Amino acid sequence: MRWKERLGLFTAALAVLIASFLGVNRAAAEPVSLVGFGDSLMAGYQLAPEDAFPARLEKALRDKGLDVTIANAGVSGDTTAAGLARIAWSVPDGTKGVILELGANDALRGIPPEETRKNLTAMIEALKARGVEVLLAGMMAPPNMGGDYGARFNAIYPDLAKQYGLELYPFFLDGVVENAALKLEDGMHPNPQGVSIMVERMLPAAERFVRRLSGSQ
Repeated sequence: MRWKERLGLFTAALAVLIASFLGVNRAAAEPVSLVGFGDSLMAGYQLAPEDAFPARLEKALRDKGLDVTIANAGVSGDTTAAGLARIAWSVPDGTKGVILELGANDALRGIPPEETRKNLTAMIEALKARGVEVLLAGMMAPPNMGGDYGARFNAIYPDLAKQYGLELYPFFLDGVVENAALKLEDGMHPNPQGVSIMVERMLPAAERFVRRLSGSQ
């Protein structure tokens, strides 16, 4: 083989190698894209955008060195039925994972837990069919709904997490729900200090989730 032919083959091989290297590095440089999908607790009811849960959690994860973005797809007042109706267009293509937080308004309205379970199941399956992983944020029924309702409702989240192999954060309002100083005047929604507690408590689960998605675990 003449030297010009050898040089041509070497140049072509080098070009392929460089292109492959650049492609891998571009992929590695892309942040893990998450969507916080939920109701007013996710949306940040009466809070500045930077004080809403997705923005605060994104900052906390970045402070740990994780390259991640979290879009806020919370809609105040959403039930699981409303979430199911919009999940296809609220979670854009390219999303790696969703923090799924819905069910509080179902419980407040006394919607049968079986309906809530069915809607959450449909959302999880729709996301998984698209290759989107789910971190499930659990909710608990208010005590005034009674013991039977509470038992049926509260079992939904651990059951679904086990069934689908999901990362589960058992109670989204953990540390906040019984502390009036961490809530707005309505006594239901977290204030900025309350959001800080929510982020602090969910952070270990969120960090595991992101590291798994990025392949760094």
